[in-house]
Amino acid sequence: MSDTEPEKQAANLVFEYELDAPPEQVWRAISVPGFRDKWLPEEDLADAAPVSTAPGEEIRYTMRDGEPPFLESVVTFQVRPGADGGSILRVVHGLTDARLVPRKMPAANNNGPWMMLAA
Repeated sequence: MSDTEPEKQAANLVFEYELDAPPEQVWRAISVPGFRDKWLPEEDLADAAPVSTAPGEEIRYTMRDGEPPFLESVVTFQVRPGADGGSILRVVHGLTDARLVPRKMPAANNNGPWMMLAA
């Protein structure tokens, strides 16, 4: 499983659930399209194919809002064994839309060449 970078982690929504089902069953529910469509419809996904996957551990999907401004995000589902034969499902939802990335402004003192203004 991969950890998110500290500065990105603050912007992400992170939820963790303890489930009675074994990890293999939870993995099927989040990775097999026929099962996944019952609780995460294909219309909510920007692409039905996962962005990345680590079989049995982690899968990522790109989602797109159904209403304007149609923002895109990546949702990561992580599955690990829990106590008493159950599993722990961790859901990390982070906005990745380019429109939300702050633009870098040049520094006020950019140490560039001096230019004389004409009077």
